[in-house]
Amino acid sequence: MSRKKFSIAIPASVVSDTPHLREKTTKIGLIGRAAAIFRVDEIIIYPDHAKVDQKNEIDFIATLLSYMETPQYLRKRLFKLKPELRYAGILPPLRTPHHPLNRKIKSLKVGEYREGVTLSKTKEGTLIDIGVEQPALIANKQLPMQKRVTVKVKNVEKRVEVGLANRNEIPEYWGYKVTMEPKSFGALVKSGGFDLTIATSKYGIPLTHVAEKLSEKWKRADKILLAFGAPTQGLYEIAKSEGLSLDEIVDFVINTIPLQGTETVRTEEALIASLAVLNVHFGF
Repeated sequence: MSRKKFSIAIPASVVSDTPHLREKTTKIGLIGRAAAIFRVDEIIIYPDHAKVDQKNEIDFIATLLSYMETPQYLRKRLFKLKPELRYAGILPPLRTPHHPLNRKIKSLKVGEYREGVTLSKTKEGTLIDIGVEQPALIANKQLPMQKRVTVKVKNVEKRVEVGLANRNEIPEYWGYKVTMEPKSFGALVKSGGFDLTIATSKYGIPLTHVAEKLSEKWKRADKILLAFGAPTQGLYEIAKSEGLSLDEIVDFVINTIPLQGTETVRTEEALIASLAVLNVHFGF
């Protein structure tokens, strides 16, 4: 039985209330860690201001989240020096299964999965950096250069040989994908192909009041979306600015922090709280 695909949607202005690059980086680090802890498959960054070009904000968030998700041994090969990565050193490590600490060939095991990047082509095939002392070989395949690939270790005796792997075949959690949504929140919900869409809002119905109905739909769904609002406007306001009714375009609007003790709950705080509560109720 295949695992459900679980996506979260965060707004482009998620760090708009944080002026300094260092603090923005810290906030994105919290989001990336929360996504990995709760095994989120995809983080979608959507524009939440219809009349403002938010491409730069989306690029910034996507770059940091992608950097976090990339194994440390591949980062220098896949990321150039960028101003937005100035404080990347304070991003917390994910420590997910696809971020192995082992850097030694002698500790590799046949059947082990690794992330790699293509280095060069030879008569035998393509050489790939998989984070150990010497490149691994994918035999009889000529792959594009500087391309990230997922591989499975086939041989570790005379030389390390690997084969291309499909991430869907890996039994462990293998990180999240980052998607930059060019369209509006409403368009994302309508055209995203999700079987179940859930919006979070302090004006929503407490989760406990709809847990049974939500559970029924959760069991049948293969693709689930959990969406979050922005620091200055929630999902009701974002939908209204697009001429839409939030209650009409999503399946559920839930409040995962009823009786909150603060006037506002930051997006990254709502994300952690919501994922924790949903994980307890439904598991994903």
